[in-house]
Amino acid sequence: MKSLALLHASELVTLAGPKRPRVGRELSELGIIRDGGILIRDGKIDSVGVSGEIEKRLTALSGRSSAPPEDLELVDLAGRIVLPGFVDAHTHLVFAGNRLDDFERRSRGETYEQIAKAGGGISSTVEKTRAASEADLFAQAKKHADWILKCGTTTVEAKSGYGLTVEDELKILRVMRRLINETSLEIVPTFLGAHAVPREMAANEYVDLVINEMLPRVAKEKLAEFCDVFCERGYFDIEQSKRILSAAKKLGLRLRGHVDQLSNFGGAKLMAQLDAATADHLEKTDEQGIAALKSASVQPVLLPGSVYALGSASYPRAREMIEAGLAIVLATDFNPGSSPTPSMPMVLSLACTQMKMSPAEAITAATINAAYSLNRGNKIGSLEAGKLANIAVFDCDDYRELAYWFGIPQTYSVYVRGDKI
Repeated sequence: MKSLALLHASELVTLAGPKRPRVGRELSELGIIRDGGILIRDGKIDSVGVSGEIEKRLTALSGRSSAPPEDLELVDLAGRIVLPGFVDAHTHLVFAGNRLDDFERRSRGETYEQIAKAGGGISSTVEKTRAASEADLFAQAKKHADWILKCGTTTVEAKSGYGLTVEDELKILRVMRRLINETSLEIVPTFLGAHAVPREMAANEYVDLVINEMLPRVAKEKLAEFCDVFCERGYFDIEQSKRILSAAKKLGLRLRGHVDQLSNFGGAKLMAQLDAATADHLEKTDEQGIAALKSASVQPVLLPGSVYALGSASYPRAREMIEAGLAIVLATDFNPGSSPTPSMPMVLSLACTQMKMSPAEAITAATINAAYSLNRGNKIGSLEAGKLANIAVFDCDDYRELAYWFGIPQTYSVYVRGDKI
């Protein structure tokens, strides 16, 4: 059995606590162990504690008075911090090309909606993704996965949505399956066929295609765990979104939703009505939407990177959501148009500076709460015995530095299931 011991962390941020998403004051309870150590055996966490306790555990395992087990690798972290690998619960990992033209147009003052009407936006990425081969998509997505791992993220939720035909949506999801098998990044696939209405079809005609052809194929081939929809004016209205998500639920998929991003459209209330796992974006959600999410225990996934990249000042009402008792989540929304960043540390910085979350709240939202939003809170998101050894080590000695210093990489090493990446 392969063993690894990481010793002498200045702060071992365990996130140990109740076996559920954290709310209220719990968001600030990081379970920090100073001069911490962690023992990993066969890809899982065996024990955590102060380094002296871990060293005693090693001696006990060896069966001798002083020598550690022969198969053990010892790593002295020399006062660096250790966290669970970040869990990025909202990304668009697989796409072709970029949206540099959109970026330049936004820098001149054009809005998201204006760019989309002029032929940019999601539609431009759809054209490139349709034209790309599965091999080309995989190569670009593998590069994205490498970026993400280098930022200290070990698990991502990844959406389709840049195909908008049956075969192209399936192509994207199959690329995700290959990424799961051939990269170290752990990926949770989501079907987002209802990302936009393709130019060649009417909206209701496309909704029928999603429900009657795409969803059954996705379910039959077991290509996704979740279904998502972009519920917004100009995309899918409340009734269309409800039809799609209800059909997905009948097929056994759990639900997520891009809602209330550009307007207070009622999407948060719809996610509550459908008992969705998450409601994502929420930039325009009001107190009634927040109350609806609370009543149905829907987790908000907030994406400040998207607000920043679009040049907006309309950040979600994170403090009100926390005060309402919601189990808040932070994610990058990594995508080529509205949030071209793979960096969870950058998202932590934005959460603290723009949404007035504390560094501790932000870390909880980006680890254990995100893990629960993906139905994986029993396996990842905290450093506790029995969980997968998905771990990020950062070259600083205080966890608050992750949000404080921005624009520079602080990742020292990353482990997925005990293997150093």
